[in-house]
Amino acid sequence: MSRANYGWVVVASAFTLMFVGFGAAYSFAAFFKAFQAEFSASRAHVSLVFSLCAFLYFLLGAPGGMLADRYGTRNVALAGVAFLAAGLAAASQAPSVLVLYLTYSIGLGIGIGLTYVPSVGAVQPWFEKNRVLASGIAVCGIGAGNLFGPPLAAWWIELLGWRGAYLALAGVTLVLGGIAAAAIRNRPAGQAQATTGVPLRAALRARNFWILYVTLALSGFGCFVPLVHLGPYASDAGHPEAFGVLLVSLIGLGSLLGRFAIGAVADRIGRMRSLALMYLGMALMLVLWWASTGRIALSFMAVGFGICYGGFVATFPSVVMDLFGARSVSGIIGCLYTAAGLGTLLGPPLAGAAYDATGSYAMPILGAALLALVAAIGIVSLQRPHDARVA
Repeated sequence: MSRANYGWVVVASAFTLMFVGFGAAYSFAAFFKAFQAEFSASRAHVSLVFSLCAFLYFLLGAPGGMLADRYGTRNVALAGVAFLAAGLAAASQAPSVLVLYLTYSIGLGIGIGLTYVPSVGAVQPWFEKNRVLASGIAVCGIGAGNLFGPPLAAWWIELLGWRGAYLALAGVTLVLGGIAAAAIRNRPAGQAQATTGVPLRAALRARNFWILYVTLALSGFGCFVPLVHLGPYASDAGHPEAFGVLLVSLIGLGSLLGRFAIGAVADRIGRMRSLALMYLGMALMLVLWWASTGRIALSFMAVGFGICYGGFVATFPSVVMDLFGARSVSGIIGCLYTAAGLGTLLGPPLAGAAYDATGSYAMPILGAALLALVAAIGIVSLQRPHDARVA
């Protein structure tokens, strides 16, 4: 296979790695009620299981990306798949929420940290004209995991119990993830722009880096609140638990749509403007969530939020590539993603604590919307490259 065509194999491998990792992570919504019932835990404590996981995989994106830049994405991704499968298998035996922190949170956090950023970074140097499309298809793995993970987990929970469901997820992750990790590779250093760009140390001193960092932290507060709390919110509004799981899957469906559609939008109006619009759209969908309790409105909100979330995730790595080049792209993306980890660590547990204290999600939802709006304004202040297509 030619080197040009192998870029699409890298895209497919990255898609699969993100599908199994985030499918396992986002299936958490299906386990939420089971954990509350099994361990008599508050929503804040159960939410923290997911938030610690997400914080870790964003935090470890930086060292994961740097390891991939130095030792190759394949080796790092294989280690990540091993952590994913081990974390799920160990979580199936957890006797308490504390042990879930030590198994699910740490195992999946490390596993996704070693597969997500390295695989996203590996895609970027293989493409020039179709970079947003390729990046969008790759990160569609996240949306596909979000779409299929929760209902699949709910089905397995019904058949096998939540412990058996985690063992089944561990097996699927090990097989599919192992095949994808073995197939992914970095672009040979002698080709095109694979060695051009800003080194990591210089990027850390750049104004644009810190604008991206702050905006990502602000948006991170709201990104994962719906993924964790939309299901319980729907139950509080009188809807069946199955509808709450469906809403999380609809976020995944919207995410898939957003990741595919954003390429055409970015080509027309520019990648940076597209990123700002995605943050703005997230803010508007969060406001709609705050104002909604009916099935149609909540379903529309879930799909709309997913479109904006998916578009933002697909666009962000390409904006980083535009601003800093390919030389240290995985390491730079990984360092930036620690910002999302900070927001994610605080967002869902604070939302759960607010509900535990007030019996309402109104304050955290509106707060997350405001922060996403500020993030959109921040993107507008980036210093744009001379290439108008990325402006």
